[in-house]
Amino acid sequence: INNAGIIEVGPLENMTREDFDRAMRLHFWAPFELIAQVVPEMRIWGGGRIVNVSSIGGKVAVPHLAPYSASKFALTGFSDAIRAELARDNIQATTVTPGMMRTGSHVNAKFKGKHDMEFAWFAASAGAPLISMNADRAARKILAACRRAQPSLTLTFAARGAILGNALFPNLTGYVMRLVNRFLPKPSGAEGNQLRGGSEVRRLIPDWLTRSADRATIRNNEGRSN
Repeated sequence: INNAGIIEVGPLENMTREDFDRAMRLHFWAPFELIAQVVPEMRIWGGGRIVNVSSIGGKVAVPHLAPYSASKFALTGFSDAIRAELARDNIQATTVTPGMMRTGSHVNAKFKGKHDMEFAWFAASAGAPLISMNADRAARKILAACRRAQPSLTLTFAARGAILGNALFPNLTGYVMRLVNRFLPKPSGAEGNQLRGGSEVRRLIPDWLTRSADRATIRNNEGRSN
């Protein structure tokens, strides 16, 4: 199960080549290397299952998440491609596409630009009850998908709606994302090029907006930044 991930949030103007490289190394090249190592063993065993945890950001590009989206798009494409080729060896591949998850990792996400404001919108979204899912429920659904040999799994109703909307009305989705971007924080100066963890920034929003996400931080032992 390839589930390791990082999130860097901020406007494109404050992102660098290193930010994209870091995201690609963890979200694409790390799964690539692990799969390359395990597939020969799975062939010897007579089969197996590979689970690649991508993201809604790997299906629908999201503003202020360019490195994350680019790397998750790469993982999604790779996962879908190897599924067909490995099936003849009885090796199954499941691509998991979660929407917003209440894992509590907003405190360990990294932010650029106007750090405090970027954290505010991201943390509020990550903990929103109607559009996010907790980690335990997500894990149960992933295991169930593996038992059923599902090729893909999309988690949260909101994520399924966004993917369907983008597939049916890509131009409309593009206009919506442009509108969303207008409400996101503007780029910052040179100080905005520095990465800051969510636990390092000021909270500009009331605690009740992030209560669910903060509880998940404690439950999932996310309080200590890596």
